[in-house]
Amino acid sequence: YCESFNSKLRDELLNGEIFYSLAEARVVIQAWRVHYNTARPHTSLDGLTPWEYHQRSKEDQTLNRANL
Repeated sequence: YCESFNSKLRDELLNGEIFYSLAEARVVIQAWRVHYNTARPHTSLDGLTPWEYHQRSKEDQTLNRANL
């Protein structure tokens, strides 16, 4: 999992950016991280974004409790 993430970080961000300061790197990497963890679809989640997957999980848990 870590190797896959590191590969995506390198391919999608680091190979295409030149950082002129540590502060700039922090801002750009933080923005990429937020996008990766909230808005970007993941194949491991059947093409859902992490937020969509989280919402579905909550709905499934609610349905499971109602069926008990």
